[in-house]
Amino acid sequence: MSIWQSVVLGIVQGITEFLPVSSSGHLIIFKDIIGVNDASALKSYDIALHFGTLLAMFLYFRKDFWVMIKAIVQFSKNKFKSNGLSEEVKDNLLLSKILIVGTIPAIIVALVFGDLIDEYLLNPRNVSIMMVVVALVFILAEKTYKNIKTHQKISWKEGMFIGLAQCLALIPGVSRSGSTISTGLFLGIQRDKVARFSFLLGSIAISAATLYAVMEVILGKYSLPSLDILGIGILTSFVIGILSIHFLLNFLKKHSLEVFAWYRIILIIFYIGIPFIWGYF
Repeated sequence: MSIWQSVVLGIVQGITEFLPVSSSGHLIIFKDIIGVNDASALKSYDIALHFGTLLAMFLYFRKDFWVMIKAIVQFSKNKFKSNGLSEEVKDNLLLSKILIVGTIPAIIVALVFGDLIDEYLLNPRNVSIMMVVVALVFILAEKTYKNIKTHQKISWKEGMFIGLAQCLALIPGVSRSGSTISTGLFLGIQRDKVARFSFLLGSIAISAATLYAVMEVILGKYSLPSLDILGIGILTSFVIGILSIHFLLNFLKKHSLEVFAWYRIILIIFYIGIPFIWGYF
């Protein structure tokens, strides 16, 4: 892998990890386009890219994480009782509980089916199918959202539903933010609120997946590309990731997911159609 390829993939990861367009799907497609195909090195490089976007999440949502940590500390000092705690502390404590419990299904599915998913679903054909299928789900979610009463606060039950939806993101081409945000829309949660919850939820799952993947690299399961390639990938995905988070949170305040649905469909049309057109001429 060259430096320019590392920059391209870092930009792709930084943008698509947070936008509901599937980072894994885009990485597979763009690796195919720019001719990067060392499977072992790519696995460890993907870990580096996800680490960069993970750092972006922790930096951008540092205040959210800090108030949840303080709530947990106050809860423990109060002998694990909610009596006497302020409503703000209770809300942050509830959010932290929902995030932790809501992440468990995705971790279990990843541990049990992760290798099977990589073996049978991690390919351009499956990604193309899922990109279109999820685009149609976005359109349906938006139509449902427009016809129901919306609310801001996410309940325990709604948080669990969104956590279960996160499991679908393990399928390449689905998108973590796409599956969780669209589920929130079906439940009537305001777009920007469910998007923020989606990012906070994803940070825990990505942290666990990154730690697990790093252990596999340490055990020698995958080879490592050069340090400069890794460093460029991490830095690029980190910087672009922060910009992407900020963009999506503001975009969803006034706009729907439909633009991302049509983007998915158009991308796959070009991806499938251009080789045929190129070969014809």
